[in-house]
Amino acid sequence: MFNAGNIVVHGCPKDEADGQQVTVRIMQISDRYREGVNAVRPQDTISDCVISREPAEARLFVTSYDAAMFILAEAVVSGKNRVGAAPIVEKDSIDFEQAWFQSRYDKGDGKDYINCAMDKAQYMRFYDALMAAEKTEFKEWEKDTPYFEACLPVEVMAERGVDTLRFGPMKPVGLTKPNTDGHHYAVVQLRQDNKIGTLYNMVGFQTKLKYHAQKEVFRLIPALENAEFARLGGIHRNMFIKSPDLLTGTLCLKSHPHIRFAGQMTGCEGYVESTAVGLMAGRFAAAQILGHDYIIPPATTAMGALLHHITGGADSKYYQPMNVNFGLFTPLDSNVIMVNGRKRKMDKKTKAENMSLRAAQDLQAFMNLT
Repeated sequence: MFNAGNIVVHGCPKDEADGQQVTVRIMQISDRYREGVNAVRPQDTISDCVISREPAEARLFVTSYDAAMFILAEAVVSGKNRVGAAPIVEKDSIDFEQAWFQSRYDKGDGKDYINCAMDKAQYMRFYDALMAAEKTEFKEWEKDTPYFEACLPVEVMAERGVDTLRFGPMKPVGLTKPNTDGHHYAVVQLRQDNKIGTLYNMVGFQTKLKYHAQKEVFRLIPALENAEFARLGGIHRNMFIKSPDLLTGTLCLKSHPHIRFAGQMTGCEGYVESTAVGLMAGRFAAAQILGHDYIIPPATTAMGALLHHITGGADSKYYQPMNVNFGLFTPLDSNVIMVNGRKRKMDKKTKAENMSLRAAQDLQAFMNLT
């Protein structure tokens, strides 16, 4: 296993020569970014990087990364963006004289979200403070890294216009505070972040504000005046490869088929999606080792649709990280249904229900094959 920070590359060298070659290649690239690399053998420690050998055919998995991804950057990394983390608030510090539990449009069990409503004066006070707050400056090498559009910092959204947040993460529609007329100017939502329900994440509030500024600004939100933060927000750089050009349909690097990529590095976005791509990579490798045929999940399922998108379905020129969504699925044979004897185009909900039903059926058939 080669471990560099949060990079984990599992390698099983085929023989002595192959193992040595992999080690030297890694050293040559990493030497440009880190001093003091003296090891020359696969079993040696290279700073925080460890390479170990196992008696099996050559296999290399690149599964995750952090700053140490620079070690492999010149060879495969072809895209990057910034993603953020939102602050997490301790539930006991929230004022429930002002806040209330409710999911938007009353979906779910009603306990999924805590809501903090604002009138116009409160919103404008918050907005002005947010715009004036001290922000973290990016280093020179970070400045050309774009944001992931679905994960913009709250202050970047605010810069696009005074009402942008009210039509984004702070939209008030579908939420009504008990014993009020329900006409809220803006609403901040907090989503449960742990199983026991003691921590809540501020939805859509990923930020690059400095820590002291976060406390000052976010405590202007009604019900959060005395908020205690278990974690403050931040922004980190996300790297990914241009998978549609570089990977085969079974997640192998086209130029070096013994290397497979998995997880967020492939350009999928989200914990579930990263796990799913890792699962598929593992199954493909197992099939290869056992001499079995590859069985690829159908593109009518979430896993198959994501795999298809990553390995060729996306336009590589504009490739950016993507969560799984119905837009990636194979279209339905027909979007028309009969209603009271007349043909009608499916609405969004009905279409999603039909695609979900088809996916469940096709996934079961896929599982029966494996």
